[in-house]
Amino acid sequence: MEKNRLEAFSDGVLAIIITIMVLELKVPQSAELAELKRLFPIFLTYVLSFVYLGIYWNNHHHLLKAAGRVNGAMMWANLHLLFWLSLFPFVTGWMGENHFTTVPTAVYGTILLLAAIAYYILQSVIVAGHGCDSKLAAAIGRDFKGKLSPALYALGIGAAFFRPWISCALYVLVAFLWLVPDRRIERALSERDNR
Repeated sequence: MEKNRLEAFSDGVLAIIITIMVLELKVPQSAELAELKRLFPIFLTYVLSFVYLGIYWNNHHHLLKAAGRVNGAMMWANLHLLFWLSLFPFVTGWMGENHFTTVPTAVYGTILLLAAIAYYILQSVIVAGHGCDSKLAAAIGRDFKGKLSPALYALGIGAAFFRPWISCALYVLVAFLWLVPDRRIERALSERDNR
């Protein structure tokens, strides 16, 4: 399979996920400003999930661009990631509708954690396909943010049972860590292209 087919499929799935999420934002039943205030938690959760999907889309693009070829293991690892990302509309709506209460906030963090693990698996499968001494492996290096993020998600899941606002703060913190795209792979690719 050509990798641009895998990219196009993944882009399409992510576009559908974002579309489903925005369709969950219900139009207020009245023209009163107070009605918007009631919808504010739902909107905040949507913004956070939209940012996360944007981060995954951006880093996924760079990762697949660095892949020289696609094999069956990469395709399954990619589907595994897309599965967890496809649950974003459900957990986004649940956490927002319930105003960041304990269980929805913990489940939201669990989906974030499982998506992060799935991305790590995809990244590992792609690196293994290119060899541990490849430019891609060197570019990823120790992957500090990639290891810190799941730890913060796990902390957020636990915090949801005591103070859900701490969980939300941790989820926002991880998003801020990744908001600036990961430049390691991009640098490795530009070095490869300049040769």
